[in-house]
Amino acid sequence: MTTGTEVQTAPEGAEAQTCPAAEVKSGVVPYLMVEGALKAVEFYARAFGTETAAIIPPDAQGRTMHAHLYINGGSIMLSDFFPEHGCSQASAQGFNLMVQVDDIDAWWKRATDAGAEVVMPVAEMFWGARYGQLRDPFGIVWALNQPLG
Repeated sequence: MTTGTEVQTAPEGAEAQTCPAAEVKSGVVPYLMVEGALKAVEFYARAFGTETAAIIPPDAQGRTMHAHLYINGGSIMLSDFFPEHGCSQASAQGFNLMVQVDDIDAWWKRATDAGAEVVMPVAEMFWGARYGQLRDPFGIVWALNQPLG
């Protein structure tokens, strides 16, 4: 668990920021790089009910170097791409973010109403769950899984 404050190194053209450290709420925390991190923060709140735990304001180019969100009892972090620091833009591939939920229908409706694209419709699966996949406007695939019974 993190407490106190952390000093963040500011990207070129931005003023140094002190960001309150938010509690990290899970053992493995996805850290996404997307084009338009502030727009992603807003979308994830509408689509998945995330809460903003901490955010560093954008630099002179409008890029955000860090946002920390809470989702369904866990943490997720994200930023814009910063090619000058080795974080070049790339398509999301080879992974999805799986969210274990109690009411897949409510989560699904909220996400699709917000604009998430259906990749795999919700269906009963052989492993004893209802499961489906959605793609957000930033290219990230989200899997929703609700155990049966």
